Amino acid sequence: MVETHATLASRNTEGQAVTGRYYEIRVSGLLPPEALVDFERLTATVEPVETVLHGPLADQAALTGLLLRLELLGVQVVEVRRLHGPAAEA
Repeated sequence: MVETHATLASRNTEGQAVTGRYYEIRVSGLLPPEALVDFERLTATVEPVETVLHGPLADQAALTGLLLRLELLGVQVVEVRRLHGPAAEA
């Protein structure tokens, strides 16, 4: 299993970090390195036939932006789930 890290630099109007909602996104195959450039808080784990992304996204716009980027890169999204947080994975 290979892990790479990438982070969403979200800040509120006071400059404080915004954690957002925690998501798990499964895509077919491997992601190109540029897929997560602006989403640094996401973790990508490579499994046998897919890559699993998990981590917080600030809001619905951030989720939509990530899904649009994956579509532009020709990546097939298999599943998107909103989780309660990192502990929800176990």
